[in-house]
Amino acid sequence: MAAISNLGYAVFGVSDLAAWERFAVDLMGFQAGRREDGRLLALRMDDREQRVVLERGDEDDLRAAGWQFDTEDDLAAFVTGVRAQGVAVEACSSDLARARRVERLYSLDDPNGFRHELFFGPAIARAADPFRSSVMKGPGFLTGPLGIGHLLPRANDYAATVKFYREVLGLKISDYIREELGPGMVADATFFHTATGRHHSLATAGFPSPKILNHLMVEVQDMDDVGLAYDRCVKAGCTIMLELGHHPNDRMFSFYVRTPSGFAIEIGWGGIVVDDANWQVITYDKMSDWGHKRNQPRIAATASSSSQG
Repeated sequence: MAAISNLGYAVFGVSDLAAWERFAVDLMGFQAGRREDGRLLALRMDDREQRVVLERGDEDDLRAAGWQFDTEDDLAAFVTGVRAQGVAVEACSSDLARARRVERLYSLDDPNGFRHELFFGPAIARAADPFRSSVMKGPGFLTGPLGIGHLLPRANDYAATVKFYREVLGLKISDYIREELGPGMVADATFFHTATGRHHSLATAGFPSPKILNHLMVEVQDMDDVGLAYDRCVKAGCTIMLELGHHPNDRMFSFYVRTPSGFAIEIGWGGIVVDDANWQVITYDKMSDWGHKRNQPRIAATASSSSQG
């Protein structure tokens, strides 16, 4: 079956577009893109017309993950293969494809309450309108063939969710983390990469949460932009959910900040790229090898759980 290239965009339903614009542009370094009468704000990270789409909605949560394919033939072959497994895949309307700024679009439902959108042909911004961040020191976000970063949604049924991501989406496992947090409480997470090899474009874990999404990770090209974003967030009075720290599996130096919607954004630097020809799947026993001090109490659980990765 043809393979997903990368995580091309993410769509969120948010209740306060103005607060999100201030947070994303002034603190995180995104560029505001197109707007639609208080109903929508698109955020830019690079030469694409949009990478993060904020749609007005009460849920303040993830609505869709947009997965890119390199060619239209790859997309068609993937859809055919998924349907052959008995999984419903919808051909989306031309209106929705235009709204997503892509040429061809399909969708299927995730077992955990959001939608996976499969696309080909993203729209590039005009050459006269290059990406500009008003606050970044370096050249910007690390995107391109690696996509926008990664998502970590909760798994209502952990085993079934891992199976769905492997067998339906065709993602490859990068590694696992199983950390004992206390008696009878284990953080158990699985990390998946796409064809272009960002260490993980999707991760999942079973954890108690009122929201689907735990966090979105975006990566910057200059390490200083992590520290500068951290200082801006602290000065603005944002809730730092995890302090500056380092993950052992993807080698990411990062911190986590609460968004206006309540889930987190991880802003990081230094993540590794998987080379499948030389990659070995292993299991780590800790989420962070230093730092990432948690500023909120961890939610108690009796079953396997996790909250960051």
